[in-house]
Amino acid sequence: MKSFVYFCVLTFFISILSFAQTEAQLETGDIVFISNSGGQGKAIQLATKSKYTHVGIIFVENGVVYVYHAVEPVTKSTFKDFLKYSADNKYVVKRLKNRVLLTPKNNEQMRAMAISLLDKHYDIYFDWKDNEWYCSEFVWKLYNRNYKIEIGALRPLKDFDLSSKEVQAIMKKRYGTKIPYDELMISPEDMFNSSLLEEVK
Repeated sequence: MKSFVYFCVLTFFISILSFAQTEAQLETGDIVFISNSGGQGKAIQLATKSKYTHVGIIFVENGVVYVYHAVEPVTKSTFKDFLKYSADNKYVVKRLKNRVLLTPKNNEQMRAMAISLLDKHYDIYFDWKDNEWYCSEFVWKLYNRNYKIEIGALRPLKDFDLSSKEVQAIMKKRYGTKIPYDELMISPEDMFNSSLLEEVK
């Protein structure tokens, strides 16, 4: 029995150390992707052909790793709390290849914009206006407006796979008969596959 308790305690401390080492590798501007098929997640996966359903951006503040992300409302979470949104507690972090852009001044400018958007409502209609925000739109616009780059190409709604019953049900509930097929959108998958990013090992 004592050996089992010892094993559990050792495993616990190893997991804490491993998580701390992971956090130490993260940098301001990193983009973190997670998956959760709950709620609208399954429809997002089907429409975008993506494993990933949610995305946030990392800011390291006084040595603490935070993730700013658009849920209801736009929220600032610790990295550990952000991972609770993941169905399997797994994640992938990607980083801008051209790190020259991420100067302290520019990073602070981007963080200021992120802070200004905290508590804004989540955009269930996925439109491109700035009054409400969905997750990939939030991160995409932070980079685009502060660094003039596009992490992933915008696509109209009609370019996604809208054929499944899950996607059809979501669209009918939110749009009725007025589906905005030409509305430009950015998906977590298109951001994930951007040639501007590389995976953090």
